[in-house]
Amino acid sequence: MMKTGSFLAATLLAASALCGAAHAQTASAPAAASAYVNAPVAAPIAPPVDRSGHCGIFETCSSTKIGLGRGDFMVRLSGVGILPQDRDSKVSLNGQRLPGAHISTTNQAMPELTLEYFLTDNLSLDLIATSTRHEVSGHGGALGAKTDVGSAWVLPPTLTVAWHFRPHKRFNPYVGLGANLTWFHSMHGANGLKLNSGFTGGPSVNVGFDYQIVGNWFFNADVKQVFMRMHAWAQDPAETIRIRAHESLDPTVVSAGIAYRF
Repeated sequence: MMKTGSFLAATLLAASALCGAAHAQTASAPAAASAYVNAPVAAPIAPPVDRSGHCGIFETCSSTKIGLGRGDFMVRLSGVGILPQDRDSKVSLNGQRLPGAHISTTNQAMPELTLEYFLTDNLSLDLIATSTRHEVSGHGGALGAKTDVGSAWVLPPTLTVAWHFRPHKRFNPYVGLGANLTWFHSMHGANGLKLNSGFTGGPSVNVGFDYQIVGNWFFNADVKQVFMRMHAWAQDPAETIRIRAHESLDPTVVSAGIAYRF
């Protein structure tokens, strides 16, 4: 009987040990699972750099003003073509009118500088300045097929008031009305003639447009029609030949260039 009791006690002890081992394994499972929950987390992505306070000269940023408007000041560098129309010539020799004779001047291309300020969103004031050299010749009547008269440099500053139709838009067409004052300088007569001319000027009209390319950079195209007459005279050193000419030059001025707004 004692042996049977000892066997039962041993069996109970073994069963208790097995239950403890199973309990230990079950208890360790959450610990293993918690190892995945507590795994290292990736470092957070750095926030984007705020560049709202800086905009490059060739960038269009959120702070860039679109189009043109009141208070804008622009400097424009263009290539310009001066195309004299040579209308209504009157030429005289020693006081006698030469029927059929007329004067012609050559076309010329040069750089042009323009300064423009916007008085309002729609209204601007601009001043152009350039100087071009032109050859002058006589034709027809007693002058024959062609008579070389000489050459002259022309400085024709023109002040224009322009109306812009689409302020604060990238594409902004305009029309303008202005006044021109022309000075002929560095004049050289041909064949020993002394060549001279007085100041002249007249009104002008123009059409054109500005287009915002990027940032504060704009492309401009413009056509002006200037109305002015030239009064010139030439004579030989002995003053035996005196030629006077009156002509409506009426040049067409075509330009295209790049502008920067300040």
